Amino acid sequence: MKIRIETDDSLDEPEIIIRSPKLNGDVAKVQVAILDALTKNRKLPFMQGGKEYYLTPDSILFFEAVDGKTYAHTPANVYETRQKLYELEDILPSSFVRAGKSVVIGTKYILAISRNLTGPSTVQFRGSHKQINVSRGYFKQLKDKLNERV
Repeated sequence: MKIRIETDDSLDEPEIIIRSPKLNGDVAKVQVAILDALTKNRKLPFMQGGKEYYLTPDSILFFEAVDGKTYAHTPANVYETRQKLYELEDILPSSFVRAGKSVVIGTKYILAISRNLTGPSTVQFRGSHKQINVSRGYFKQLKDKLNERV
């Protein structure tokens, strides 16, 4: 694989083009790595107690939607965001995965999963007492994402 960087004064912003004879696993990994690098340190706005906070996605355990509002959970706090879960999925790094109709989980802090074959499984997070349920329909997607991480 060759990597080449060209400068062009006529561009308004950087443009990344990946040329390949076919789309294979290595090309897909490069694409994900570039997108993650661009979104990893991006700070997102959150509200708590009338104040606006700016946090990186790496500091978030999970997002959940409750009663029409979306909340971001860190190990110690809960923040509200104006964005919907589907909007967050588009801008979050690939380490985040949908885990239910109303939940998006960051896999970075997952410590353990208590598997339940007949109902939702429970995810425990490292460094926090918080837990979240994963719907059966989303369990395989979560496991696949965790296996990528290893």
